[in-house]
Amino acid sequence: MKVYLVGGAVRDQLLDLPVVERDWVVVGATPEEMLAANYRRADSDFPVFLHPETDEEYALARTEVKMGAGYKGFQVEYGPEISLERDLLRRDLTINAMAMDEMGHLIDICGGREDLDNGLLRHITTAFTEDPVRLLRIARFAAKLSRWGFRVAHETHALMKKMSASSDLMSLKPERIWREMNRSFSEPQPWRFFEVLHSCGALQRLLPDVATEMSVTRHEKSKQAQVMMPLKRVVEETDDPVVRCGVALFAAVQKVSNQEEWMDNLRLDKAGRLLLSDLLDFSQPTDDAYQAETLLRFVVRLKPQQQPRRYQRFLVAANGLWPQTLSVLLPVLETAVEIVKEKVPESLMESELKGAALGKALFAWRVNRLQEVMRDTGAPN
Repeated sequence: MKVYLVGGAVRDQLLDLPVVERDWVVVGATPEEMLAANYRRADSDFPVFLHPETDEEYALARTEVKMGAGYKGFQVEYGPEISLERDLLRRDLTINAMAMDEMGHLIDICGGREDLDNGLLRHITTAFTEDPVRLLRIARFAAKLSRWGFRVAHETHALMKKMSASSDLMSLKPERIWREMNRSFSEPQPWRFFEVLHSCGALQRLLPDVATEMSVTRHEKSKQAQVMMPLKRVVEETDDPVVRCGVALFAAVQKVSNQEEWMDNLRLDKAGRLLLSDLLDFSQPTDDAYQAETLLRFVVRLKPQQQPRRYQRFLVAANGLWPQTLSVLLPVLETAVEIVKEKVPESLMESELKGAALGKALFAWRVNRLQEVMRDTGAPN
């Protein structure tokens, strides 16, 4: 039995990037031998096991043969006879097909080291086209590595265009699309995820509403750059994937007729849905959008005292989307938060008002307080 460090851990180590998780390939072993050595099964469908002490994944060397439609239509073969080389050749990109032995020696049969040096995201064989998930993965790797000059190789881009037009692409489940997209929001340049998928035609089929916002016509300079500018701004301010997601998807969700259904279909998580709902509520065009009463009601809805993280996420996202507006309104919003947190003034407590009448009077008192601040700061009123 031989064990090799493989995949992203080798790639990131060679790039001097933090290694977040390590994956291992085991050559020359059977599932029974792994279980006898106290490894635990990590997956019922694949020969992947968890180390008894570190919980890191150890997978038996395997090959995959395309047998049917869709990204699940593969027959997996594994066993002691499968070599490391055969396991590496089944992988997606050359930079993900390197291994290290126990002595730290690099095994690179696909030219991954050279592609790392040249900043190329390149497929290994034309079998790359057999799995549409690889479109999402290469877009995510672009989001991770473009900061250091990585780009998709021309020949790989040609295959991606072919894959984008295939029926296999639509076999991708929303959960898998969301998983890869959500992971890209934690990368240094998440906008590259959308740009790469848009350039090969996959985004137009998988996320047509987002693609429409990015479409460039001969009458527009660079709509892609305009749409992604808020995301680029917010990336400088926070690494919170929820905020980045909200800013990236806002332009698209704002224009769909059934926004709740759209978020359902995307499989957006609870925090992301809440932020998008807050941004949509704030952006609704009304005659009194900047009136003290309207802003105060909005702040109350955000529940800044009970849900401070929700409020902070809104502020960062709103600043990314509407920096000029927020620069004017931020003092007002912050004051509204402080007013909402204050105790009921003694004058109202000592009055004979109760129930709804007291609540109405308290709200009117808060509005008056906020109006004073808006007059003093010159905020629109």
